[in-house]
Amino acid sequence: MATLRRLREVPRHLLVCEKSNFGHDKSRHRHLVETHYHNYRVSILIPECGILSKELKNLVMETGPYYFVKNLPLHELITHDFINTFVKKGKLILSLDKDTYEETGLQGRPSQYSGRKIMKFIVSIDLMDLSFNPNSKKYERISWSFNEKKPLKFDFLLAWHHTGAEESTMMSYFSNYQIQEHQPKIALSTVTELQCPVLQSSALRGAPEAACSAPELLDWLGAVFSHAELNNEPNNFISTYCCPQPSTVLAKAYLCTITGFILPEKICLLLEQLCHYFDEPKLAPWVTLSVQGFADSPVSWRENEHGFRKGGEHLYNFVIFNNQDYWLQMAVGANDDCPP
Repeated sequence: MATLRRLREVPRHLLVCEKSNFGHDKSRHRHLVETHYHNYRVSILIPECGILSKELKNLVMETGPYYFVKNLPLHELITHDFINTFVKKGKLILSLDKDTYEETGLQGRPSQYSGRKIMKFIVSIDLMDLSFNPNSKKYERISWSFNEKKPLKFDFLLAWHHTGAEESTMMSYFSNYQIQEHQPKIALSTVTELQCPVLQSSALRGAPEAACSAPELLDWLGAVFSHAELNNEPNNFISTYCCPQPSTVLAKAYLCTITGFILPEKICLLLEQLCHYFDEPKLAPWVTLSVQGFADSPVSWRENEHGFRKGGEHLYNFVIFNNQDYWLQMAVGANDDCPP
């Protein structure tokens, strides 16, 4: 089955919608999840469901831990001990204002969203390159910058891909700093009598009087997860939104929201489990998995620069149909590259 893409420009946003099948050789679903690194919230909606399966609930409850370190000096992230203990691959990416950038004495590039007057710079440091070349002039310059020239401190959220012992090591490694272990916050609820768009897996753009489009569904999901009213009553001064047409009424729907710092590998497991949801017959024709990135993350997908001062959106949503077709919707704000 071929992949279909649709680009939709809305004010200060860019939305990409595509359709494929999980069994298709060229399906990009895993790659898109694995390269969206900084995930703040995961939301699941399952129509005509009153309780999560044991397998899915176990995965939801095992999305942590992550760690908060306060006032951590940046030079700690380029030490050989840190890189050798924790870093398997990756870069340190800094988004700096003009004054800070000049004070560091490091080489970078102007932000592509700076405009005529350049006020922000991006510095990328390959940590593995530093590890392999500990005596290089490049390492010496970066170390001098972070230790002496412009000692920078930040509050960090840290999470590690699970390979065994790192979780116990992390607390002890940063024991000289204020470090706290956190578990994601999980909210589970059931909504009854929910007005819901009618979808057809083959109709990404919708079909007149037969099915709603992918962008209409995404708007509806935002309203549902925000607990907004969907009936556009004249005395409702908070929301004038109404469910797109055609629609149906669900007797019940299960909502699950996970909030924290969530690794892509955890989301891959959730997506895989949702793909198996239809291994046995279900009343629901589809389920959804929505993922939001941190608004102030320096990147969105891969190493694509992300700007947040005009919104900060970077998110994606899977609509998983009972025939293993799926819709993938990716949205970013004004200061972002087109999603991959």
